[in-house]
Amino acid sequence: MTLFGATRTNITRNHAFIAPDGYVRAGLPGWTRSSAVTLISPQMGATFVQVLVTLEAGGAGVSPLPGVERFIYVTQGEVTLQMAKEVTLSAGGFAYVPPDQDHTLTSPSGARLNLFERRYVKLGDTPLPDAATGHADDVQGEPFLGDDHLLVKKFLPEHPSFDLAVNVMTFQPGTPLPFVETHIMEHGLLMLSGGGVYKVEEVWYPIKEGDVVWMGPYCSQWFGALGREPSSYLLYKEVNRDPFSLERES
Repeated sequence: MTLFGATRTNITRNHAFIAPDGYVRAGLPGWTRSSAVTLISPQMGATFVQVLVTLEAGGAGVSPLPGVERFIYVTQGEVTLQMAKEVTLSAGGFAYVPPDQDHTLTSPSGARLNLFERRYVKLGDTPLPDAATGHADDVQGEPFLGDDHLLVKKFLPEHPSFDLAVNVMTFQPGTPLPFVETHIMEHGLLMLSGGGVYKVEEVWYPIKEGDVVWMGPYCSQWFGALGREPSSYLLYKEVNRDPFSLERES
């Protein structure tokens, strides 16, 4: 039962906890038979965008604005990504599309996607990164700081051409992050399964599948997994760039 006038969502200057109980869906320009919830955006002070998109059967999506790169993660259903070649992405499938690379997304039977987008920050004469596709099941998990109860799957190459990283972190029941992190990188997080408690700055949030968290730069953060099943979340951060290139608008 939901109390009248209550929500689990909380928005602050440097972080946000966003629960599905308050989602408002809208269209995206150029997309058809679809609806979207823009959860994280520059309007709240972030330097990237996180959008949850629902494609109906026969729905289609288009490229982002010029200069914007896109990371796609399929949470449900199946989509066809058309770039230089056609790739089918099922649930757990992902794709990175470099800035200014035209592409389309179509779904014959319906799908749900998490999109991360940001204006690409070029690094000197380093070439643009290549497009990349894959599936979470095919990525080997690595112990986080030597803890084999906490595995990290890294979806993108650790190469200076990339200015973002997207990972899935999976915690066995009762496993926490080893310490409270405080760092320059922003995060966008989607809880994929399980749950636990997320401490962001001085607020403790019970978190479960479908919840989203924005963590701004230097925002202290910690997670502990609860329950009987493993807990996993999808995590965005920026990487490989000088701090002056990451300045936020005042």
